[in-house]
Amino acid sequence: METVRTWMEEQIPFNVHLGLKISELESGRITMEIPFAPHLVGDSDRPALHGGVISMLADTAGGAAVFTKVDPGSRLSTVDLRVDYLRPARLEALCATAEVIRLGNRVGVAQVRVFQGSLHVADGRAVYNIRRGVSAPPFP
Repeated sequence: METVRTWMEEQIPFNVHLGLKISELESGRITMEIPFAPHLVGDSDRPALHGGVISMLADTAGGAAVFTKVDPGSRLSTVDLRVDYLRPARLEALCATAEVIRLGNRVGVAQVRVFQGSLHVADGRAVYNIRRGVSAPPFP
């Protein structure tokens, strides 16, 4: 399980750039957070975070949750991502909790909730293609 944490927090350059941190990690479930940064603002008049930041976090959390259920030699790619934006995201940290709701041989599905404190910002559902036994594992 800790290999998932290390990989997500330290070895994916985009996650490192955003300062992504995992706060909860168990098989089939993960909670992660990205801190607020001014360059994440999408609407300075409102002000609100860019919707792409929310969808990125939903996709990343969903994929990481599925990764906790597959062999380390597997690879994932996003097939479909749906995000329902419930309200604008304030200028503060974003947190996402993802849970695997279906895992097959080739497809994994995760349900994601995105929060800022107690404020429910978005819901997401993501479908991932699973390629098992790829020669180059994603983990160190």
